[in-house]
Formats: sequence, structure tokens, C-alpha cells
Amino acid sequence: MTSQRSPNDDLVIGVDGGGTKTVAWVAPLDDPTNTIVLGRGEGGPGNPRAVSYEFAQMTIGFAVAQALADAGRPREPVAAAHLGLAGAGREIEQTRMEDWACGSGAVARRVRVTGDAEPVLAAGSPDHWGIALIGGTGSLAWGRNQKGDVARTGGWGYLIGDEGSAHSIVTAGLRAAMQSYDGRGPATALLPALQQRLGAAEPSDLIDILYGPDMTRDRIAACAEVVFEASDDPVAAQIIAQAADDLAAMVATLAERLDLSPGGYPLAIAGSLLLNQESLRRAVLERLTTQHANPAEVTLVTEPVRGAVALARRLVSVPDA
Repeated sequence: MTSQRSPNDDLVIGVDGGGTKTVAWVAPLDDPTNTIVLGRGEGGPGNPRAVSYEFAQMTIGFAVAQALADAGRPREPVAAAHLGLAGAGREIEQTRMEDWACGSGAVARRVRVTGDAEPVLAAGSPDHWGIALIGGTGSLAWGRNQKGDVARTGGWGYLIGDEGSAHSIVTAGLRAAMQSYDGRGPATALLPALQQRLGAAEPSDLIDILYGPDMTRDRIAACAEVVFEASDDPVAAQIIAQAADDLAAMVATLAERLDLSPGGYPLAIAGSLLLNQESLRRAVLERLTTQHANPAEVTLVTEPVRGAVALARRLVSVPDA
């Protein structure tokens, strides 16, 4: 914690650090509406597990400096900051990033670091309870009940989790495509569609492309729209249906674990996949209704950083929040 007084003690900072982009907002400490933004900044990936702690810290510092400059304020610590970061869901990541932000990073006098789901819920539920569902490159559900109990499902990364995410949809499509090519699976329109998207003249060319040094998880995930464009294809339709099942299961499991009554909790939805693919979003909500785990209200959160700003303010008004 920074003890020296700062000319920015009337400000808070919210940071949303994802796998491809980091967004920082500077806002006034006193804004009960949580609508005023004084400065905005952006940087590259802010996931410390994906790009290293040092790179994430550099990126966050750059975005914060941009936001302060945009607000016409000096690069000095603000009253409080909340950093919602992908890849920072555990205490080990949170402590290391908090130490940096209160020390050499000098972001704020008070700093709290969480995973990227808590700001989504704060942005979608002013009372800060309910469930946040993220469906983007990866996937995760995180919830808090009115007693303050918290729990999560999913978010275990592309090797052992991320069911229902854009990455998992594309890899399922690629496997189905290659099984079709081998004759081990049904014919599917996904084979030529994915070849075209990835620039593969022949199916065998996919090996060099997908295993090449320039291919990232984000680039693979960006091909998810190909699967949705081919949704009339039975194989593609089954992959999409499985993704909806997986995402709904995350939410339903949390609702039961946190004792959230059907039709009685808010659901905040974020992530490029769920925000851009209405058919998938609708399918998830239909499954929740069938499973008697439907929410009372659904909010689409396009700017999770707004929730991070609200949580930064809580650090001052409710110091133990």
C-alpha cells in the first residue's frame, strides 16, 4: 500500500486485462452512478499466466499511464484500483500482481486483484451478487450469493477446461473436419470452410498452419464464426449444441452450489463469443430454463472495466470488500 499522499487521491482506476487486450479507465472517486469516465487507456495482453508477469505488468502500466494522460492527470498513484485479470483467479497470481501495483508499479494506494469474472458481475449486477458467465477465447462462470459466498466453475484453460469457449468450438470443428477427411467421421462442410479460413489449399496443409510458430490460441478461437456460419451442417450444429450444454452446466452448477433460486438471480454475460453469437446465448438460456436454473434477469456486459471501476470504489467505501 502506498502511504504518501498523491495528487490523484480523488481518483480510482479499473483495469480489465484479457488474453488479447488490456483496458484501463480513470474515474472520480465520488460517482455513485458509476458512469463518469475521465480517461481511457489500452494495451496488449494482461493475462500474467499467458504472457508472463513482467509483460502483463508492463502492459497494465502502459494502459494506466495512457488513461491518466487522457484524464490530464500525472502518473501518480490513485486512491484505489481494481485489476480484473484473466489468469489471475488464484491467490498466488493476485498477491504477486498486488505487490507490484502497490510497489514498483505505483498504480494506487489500495489495490485488489481478481480474476476477470468478478468485474463482469459488478458491471451487470449493481448489488454485486449473482452469476457471471464469460464465453470468449476461454470460458468461466463465477458467482456470489447474497450472503457473500463465492464459487466458480470452468476456467481451467484450453488443455483441461474452457468447455463451450470459442477455442473449444474451433478445435472440435477441426477434429471433425479431419475425421471426415480420413473417412472416420461423417462428411461435413466444416472441412472446406476451415481450410478456406486458415488458407490451407489441402487438408494436409493445416498441419503446418496450426502447429506453426505464429498460430496462437486467440487466432484459433477467432475461427469460431466459421462453425456458426456452417450451423446448417449437422456436425457443426452438434458442436454448437454441445457448447451450449457446457456453458449452461457451468451456470446451473453454480446456481445450485450457491443456493440461488430459479428465476431469482441476476446473470451477467460477457466474452466475445457469447456477445456476438446470439443463437448460442439463446440456447444457453433455454437450457437453463429446462434445468430449472433460469435467471431473473440477464445483462450483456460489453465493458467489464466498468465493473472494475465500481469495485475499486468499494475498496475505499468498504475497505475489506
